[in-house]
Amino acid sequence: MTDEHRDNLLGETLIALLKARSLSMRKLSTLSGIDTATISRIVNGKQKPKASHLERFAMHLGVPASKLLQAAGFGSMMQEEQPYTNIQATIASITEILQASKLIGHPFRLEDVEQELSKYEPYALTEEGQRIILNDFPMKLASINGAGPFIEELKRLYEQFCADEVTLEKRAIIGSALLYFVLSADVIPDYVFPIGYLDDAIAVQLVLARLYRDGAHDQPV
Repeated sequence: MTDEHRDNLLGETLIALLKARSLSMRKLSTLSGIDTATISRIVNGKQKPKASHLERFAMHLGVPASKLLQAAGFGSMMQEEQPYTNIQATIASITEILQASKLIGHPFRLEDVEQELSKYEPYALTEEGQRIILNDFPMKLASINGAGPFIEELKRLYEQFCADEVTLEKRAIIGSALLYFVLSADVIPDYVFPIGYLDDAIAVQLVLARLYRDGAHDQPV
């Protein structure tokens, strides 16, 4: 594949994904922390993207990073991926953003997000936890006025949590992500714009990966 064709393929892929998600380059810039001009140059084949660029794009466009890496000519470096398992690459991207921004004084660790999710699982099955999710989640979602795959995944998780046929195990797992989003004790505070919701996106990915892997096997509530 020639460099010209490869750049065109990546640009066409990104344009199609942006159109399908009703996102502008400016909105993708806000979500990913990558300058709009850089995104434009990558889309138009005037700048070779870094792998970290593509990993951030993939997270916010809701596709496996391998799809964009392949389009950019990194295919020989990629291994087959399962849905929602490209988390370590995303962690590397977040760390890069945080180091550049100097907005928080501690490293981002996946273990911190996992610890919070583990804490929220049993809480999601309590009366108080369910009240917080059912009452506060819609208000928090409306307050951020966001769009994109991350928000759509949260909406789907909320619908599953509210379904009568959901199992206790699955409700606890899903509820942990919803509580992580609603409650303020994030690993990255929500006020750290524009990266404050990256850890929430990671929490959603972790929950989706677990649901995909484990299948939540107990009986319906």
